[in-house]
Amino acid sequence: MRSRVSVVGVLLAVPLVVPLAGGTFGFHVMGNDPGSWPALLSSIGLIPSAAAAAGVVVASKGTNVPVSEVTARVEHGTILVLEGDSPVSAAFGFRPSAKPHVVARSVEDVHAPKLRIVWEKPLDLPVFEIPNEARVFARERWQDAPLIAGFRRGSGAVLWVAAPLGPHGYDRFPYIVHALTDLGLDPPFRSDRLWAFFDASYRARVDLDYFAARWRAAGISALHVAAWHYWEPNPEADDYLRHLIDACHAHAISVYAWLELPHVSEKFWDEHPQWREKTALLQDAQLDWRKLINLTNRAAFAAVSEGARDLVERFDWDGVNLAELYFESLEGYENPARLTPMNDDVRAEFRQSAGFDPVELFNAQSPHYYVKDSAGLGRFLEFRSELARRQQTEWIGQIEAIRKTKPHLDLTLTHVDDRFDTTMREKIGADVSRVLPMLGAHDFTFLIEDPATIWNLGPQRYPQIAARYNALTSAQEKLAIDINIVERYQDVYPTKQQTGAELFELVHVASAAFPRVALYFENSIPRLDWPLLACAGSTVERAEQAGAKLMVESRRGALVQWPGSATVDGKLWPAGDGATVRLPPGLHSIEPTSQTPAFLLLDFNGDLKSARALADGVEFAYQSNARALVRLKGPPRRLEIDGAESRPQMAGSVLVLPRGQHLVVLVE
Repeated sequence: MRSRVSVVGVLLAVPLVVPLAGGTFGFHVMGNDPGSWPALLSSIGLIPSAAAAAGVVVASKGTNVPVSEVTARVEHGTILVLEGDSPVSAAFGFRPSAKPHVVARSVEDVHAPKLRIVWEKPLDLPVFEIPNEARVFARERWQDAPLIAGFRRGSGAVLWVAAPLGPHGYDRFPYIVHALTDLGLDPPFRSDRLWAFFDASYRARVDLDYFAARWRAAGISALHVAAWHYWEPNPEADDYLRHLIDACHAHAISVYAWLELPHVSEKFWDEHPQWREKTALLQDAQLDWRKLINLTNRAAFAAVSEGARDLVERFDWDGVNLAELYFESLEGYENPARLTPMNDDVRAEFRQSAGFDPVELFNAQSPHYYVKDSAGLGRFLEFRSELARRQQTEWIGQIEAIRKTKPHLDLTLTHVDDRFDTTMREKIGADVSRVLPMLGAHDFTFLIEDPATIWNLGPQRYPQIAARYNALTSAQEKLAIDINIVERYQDVYPTKQQTGAELFELVHVASAAFPRVALYFENSIPRLDWPLLACAGSTVERAEQAGAKLMVESRRGALVQWPGSATVDGKLWPAGDGATVRLPPGLHSIEPTSQTPAFLLLDFNGDLKSARALADGVEFAYQSNARALVRLKGPPRRLEIDGAESRPQMAGSVLVLPRGQHLVVLVE
């Protein structure tokens, strides 16, 4: 108890620090056992800080806090979080009542009242009285006992929770962060480096300009669009896609053609029954939504290749995503009704090398009928993995050929992980060891999709996956991770689909482990989670404020809320929009200034490396795998790229810059 009191003494003895304009960046958990509060608060970009500087202070159950001094902190802007029954909770009006206890397991939250929120283990809890001024954010669903409540007071606020968060931070209260923002928490650090997948089937009649603005505000820098819907020209569909691309470019969002080969399109499947892939039962391979085409067949490959070229050249794409180019299914050889490829071409090629038809592996009357770990089965699975690698290499070559006429195109290869779940090679033919060496010879991003089998394992799987891949390649800057935000088939708690605190922890931990994070998919992300996604992607590691100066250190750059003009590292800074300052990676100091740059980079979706204000313009260096998009107030009078004058290419108020590493000078 002494150590806890002494901590509080330090907290309250130091003079209050003037909070960062636009938000609170530091949190402090009092007591010897912080529990999972650091994981929760870090997930929206807040930084562990010294007790005296913290804008969010957590008093966990049992912490002894001088009430009068904590009350003063709240009055002056601190957000105080209280846990369970304690003297300080009682002082703020949260007291156990004389009512019988409740067994809490099912929760109703005001942010998503219809969502089933279920705890893995029930808790026996007292029914608390709460002050009249408090708003109840979450209740026990059946007996209406309050579980989260809070109120504003002075410049600060008080939030109370009835029970600890649980071991991960999201086990019981998925929307506790939303309650904090309702009470005034405004996380000041953001990232705008996220990718998202997009399928127009879910957004057929929406305002695309509105959605593009929302995506960008949520930190999306590139949208990977389901391109199979546009394989065949169609005036109405093509107009929709062009509008989507224009809207994204106007908000500094790149757009990629997301391909799901060997699925081509519905019409292609209908018109070419002779090229349909077959399962091990020799049935047409229409599996889930994908209708698979036999790309081993040279005539089919030529037709699909021609269609892909037309698709890429018909629209103003910034890149191409070759996604999941391997075989079905997650049940592997144990379900021959879904196992591919078993088309005539593959069977003939395998028969020539192995001496038997692979279909015989699934015929109980055949001498080659498989038993687990049999030599014949192992030989086919090895052949299948090599075939997947061969097709991936071939299609990378196809996109590289298109790049000769469209050199600005980026390329991403989405590939399921088989390092964490080592059964993926056997099940679908995915073998990272065959694909990763291609990073040395080809220019693409390797987007790792964690398989459905591990979606229940929580955020800490991402550093583990990163460690496995970092050990396999020196091209670590070309690695990325894909988070699937969907309902999971496992028994998971507190929600079937990732949302709220769990989603933010996933994004935050993944952003620290990988240079790029993709979200599948934008339509599945709950609307109430969008405002905090960019905060979750923040990779700010340290922030310290001394008077008007703020020191910020980040591994991949950061957006910092900052009203008005600023100097960065003592120099007038041109990268910002008057409400936000954009920082390159590393340690930087920000200070207010009365000067105004002649030219502002209002938004930018490349990786900013450096910037400086000129008397009549701006100079900056950047790196981008796709074309970089920079939003300006208007077109520049003069543009120099790497010392050579260039004609500005504008998309409305957005300047389009070449992919790669470049030094740019803009003159107004």
